[in-house]
Amino acid sequence: MLKYPQPIEELIRYLRKFPSVGRKTAERFAFHLIGWAKEDAQNIARCIEKLPQSLQLCKDCAALIETTCPFCTDKTRDRSQLCIVASPRDIFLIEESRSFKGLYHTVDKLLSPIDGIDPSYLRLEALERRLRQKEVKEVIFALDTTIEGDATALYLKDFVERFSITTSRLAFGIPLGSSLEYTDEGTLARALSSRQPL
Repeated sequence: MLKYPQPIEELIRYLRKFPSVGRKTAERFAFHLIGWAKEDAQNIARCIEKLPQSLQLCKDCAALIETTCPFCTDKTRDRSQLCIVASPRDIFLIEESRSFKGLYHTVDKLLSPIDGIDPSYLRLEALERRLRQKEVKEVIFALDTTIEGDATALYLKDFVERFSITTSRLAFGIPLGSSLEYTDEGTLARALSSRQPL
């Protein structure tokens, strides 16, 4: 197989780390980037380079933040509701629906014993600390409707109910096997408003 010059091959290798990007797509992206103006290429490189220094995770909800968390510090939010999501991005997807005014808790990964992902990834200590404050009355599971998402929701449901807190999950308006990342605002809003007991 004909190989491109080493710098292009290296760029292709990194572009393939994006979800659903195979060799051909990575090649198209690479050659598109090569065609960028030098200033644009330098700007995107600087942007990527400073991401680790300019972003951090909120110690309570694990949202991506610059300094203070806009969710946890907002006194107008409903502290009786806690929405559990699988990634920091899911918080912003739910916020776009303008249907939820409570707080969030992000798990690091969804349970998957075959991949070695056990309950230690669920940030249980942070969750327990918040539940013991007695403000939370309902925990809403906004996890992907996959085997891993369902397993995580069931595990966390048992954990949360030890604190005599009501649990619910998004209604099944979200297609089975899909990810929140690909759900439109309207569907997400309907799923939140018609959530069901778990």
